Amino acid sequence: MALSKAMLAAEAGEVPVGAIAVYQGEVIAGGQNRVLRDNDPTAHAEIIALRGAAAVLGNYRLNGVTLYVTLEPCSMCAGAMIHARIDRLVYAALDPKAGAAGSVLEVLNHPRLNHKMRVDSGLFHADSAELLRRFFRERRQ
Repeated sequence: MALSKAMLAAEAGEVPVGAIAVYQGEVIAGGQNRVLRDNDPTAHAEIIALRGAAAVLGNYRLNGVTLYVTLEPCSMCAGAMIHARIDRLVYAALDPKAGAAGSVLEVLNHPRLNHKMRVDSGLFHADSAELLRRFFRERRQ
């Protein structure tokens, strides 16, 4: 589902990143990059999904939520996940330029921060990485 949201972002000319928020086994929110469409530097897929999940649950604390994302989160998104207190992050592709879950920075589960979450990576890695490669290859042409 996150990959399909990433594809929709690509079709709209956005960097193809998608996210879904799952609570008690049900998808409660989703997002895709909307930075260009909304003229909003914070409109990353993860932020859109977190906002939607908070609206559904009626709380900015998202305990019990798992966030599935097609790309390793940046430091802004990682910080938002910490503040939201999500339980788990699952991301597909590594981001060697801006990743904040181990690639460039280790924002999540930093020993000086009070919130820890489970972090899993690599699920649908090849599909997500290929979508990103194709998008940027087409943009360069």
